[in-house]
Amino acid sequence: MESRRDDAFSAFLDHLVWERGLARNTVEAYRRDIESLVQHLDGTLPPGWTWSDVGADALQKFIEREGAEKGLAATTRARRIAALRGFFSFLRTEGFIRENPASTLSPPRKPRNLPHFLTERQVEALIEAPSPDTPEGIRDRALLELVYGCGLRASEAATLTLDAVKFDAGLVRVAGKGSKVRHVPLGAKAEAAVRRYLAAARRALGASSGESALFVSGGGKPMDRHGIWSLLKRRASEAGIAQAASPHWLRHSFATHMLGRGAPVRVIQELLGHADISTTQIYTHTDTMRLSSVVRSAHPRA
Repeated sequence: MESRRDDAFSAFLDHLVWERGLARNTVEAYRRDIESLVQHLDGTLPPGWTWSDVGADALQKFIEREGAEKGLAATTRARRIAALRGFFSFLRTEGFIRENPASTLSPPRKPRNLPHFLTERQVEALIEAPSPDTPEGIRDRALLELVYGCGLRASEAATLTLDAVKFDAGLVRVAGKGSKVRHVPLGAKAEAAVRRYLAAARRALGASSGESALFVSGGGKPMDRHGIWSLLKRRASEAGIAQAASPHWLRHSFATHMLGRGAPVRVIQELLGHADISTTQIYTHTDTMRLSSVVRSAHPRA
């Protein structure tokens, strides 16, 4: 019984990777969610239980326990419910079970947290913080210009290759979540910074002729997203930015500044690689708050 149970779990993970093309981190999150469920069911169902023995009540108790005992945030519980719904739907489709016990699960209401972003002046200070006279400074400025100029995630910047930057077409090829590729226009300042980095700094940082990664560390190895996070945190401190800024703040700043200057939400959605327009529309709330603040401070009767 347990081996068929494990077979179903393995088949689901393969389905996420090969058929749905989800990113590795997403698949690992699904794996942890289902493993947590298995641990819970091992303590509440008779030994030798199968997926057919799992009912809606058992799943609901699992979700309630996750919130009450573990204190998981609503966003995490919502993701776990999505994982359960996807998993049991797969089991039903593949014939492992006859009824889907997760079909009635509904996610908790998630608080709508507005994204953090930097002002245009703060972004300018951040980008100008690195020294223009050292290989590291030239690299950092190019990376910051590109992340902000193209609205990149840290993971996307880390996986950029030399041939991803199309200078002749003025585009950057970005591999986003789920291996979805989008092409983002390359702004003039970002282009100039990247060209200077390639000409004056990349080889000096130790990059070999066979290294395909665009951004490399001091040892010539590809930078990973953790290195990019550390880089931005250090440069933000140098720029006098008190907040613990992250690469995602630059991505949020890109969207917020674009919207504030009149870019349509649909265009921003495409540039950011959002699958759902509702994800992008959160920036309209940020812009509305900014406009309200301006009115309150400038209007004589506000």
